[in-house]
Amino acid sequence: MEKLVKSDAPVVFLIFRRPDLTAQVFEQIREAKPAKLLVVADGPRNAEEALLCEQSRKVTEHIDWDCEVLRNYSDINLGCRDRVASGLTWAFEQVEEAIILEDDCLPHPSFFLYCHTLLNYYRHDERVMVITGNNFQDGQQRTSYSYHFSKYNHCWGWATWRRAWKHWQFNPQKWREFRDAGLMRFVCDDPYEEKYWMAIFNTLFLEGKPNTWDYAWTFACWSQGGLTALPHVNLVSNIGFGVNATHTFGESKFANMATEDIGEIHHPPFVIRHREADMYVFDYVFGGKSMRNADTIYRKVRQRLSGVKQYFKKIWKKL
Repeated sequence: MEKLVKSDAPVVFLIFRRPDLTAQVFEQIREAKPAKLLVVADGPRNAEEALLCEQSRKVTEHIDWDCEVLRNYSDINLGCRDRVASGLTWAFEQVEEAIILEDDCLPHPSFFLYCHTLLNYYRHDERVMVITGNNFQDGQQRTSYSYHFSKYNHCWGWATWRRAWKHWQFNPQKWREFRDAGLMRFVCDDPYEEKYWMAIFNTLFLEGKPNTWDYAWTFACWSQGGLTALPHVNLVSNIGFGVNATHTFGESKFANMATEDIGEIHHPPFVIRHREADMYVFDYVFGGKSMRNADTIYRKVRQRLSGVKQYFKKIWKKL
């Protein structure tokens, strides 16, 4: 058991054109009072966005605690993939480790202390590449400890080290080599999961769609056998679902999820991923169960049609 202490981990704040959400998340950062804040901002795509981008940036200027602030602003719109990736690469040129929040990821106050504790605890353990504040286990307690390990590096509020981020690349050739060597079967637990992620990475690396950084980060972690620490309660709520979002528009059960206090940290004695928890994530976050059900229905229909076909063949022969 380890008592939580005040977090002094640097915070990277990724912002764009949503000043209202930026203000909500920044208020939680202000309450945490990090000693170092790195603000990364993308540029506008049009005149209307220029005003919103300016307003979002002004939100972060209200620093009323002892804090070193570094800023990395783009004058032009780089897009989700290039702005986040270049911003984080810049951030990890300044610091060895950091907590990372986007403008729509609203953390529970204990999120910062949780990240700080695990950043220290696993600083030199290269098996662990990510600390996330997300829990999508629908209330199921997978272990008796404060967190478990997963291959899924959820990124709605997370933390990592320079040693891990250095593996991020948008490298189609590296993906081809990984894929063609058959290595995805060692990452995925069943054929449905393998097929799903093969399609995601083929579209991402070979077609450049979608314009996002996080799938490439997932691949980077998988390509290194990296683990992610997931808390036993949800620590971050995505408040950005809606028409103004880049990717998370529409209704979702993952929007505005409740958060809880993680309390004192109880470290697990083993560093090994929880396969059952990962399968639950694939089934209920990425749609694995629906894929299996659809395939089962399809097979049943095919079997029924095959039976009907054989039945009419027998009748035809009799005639």
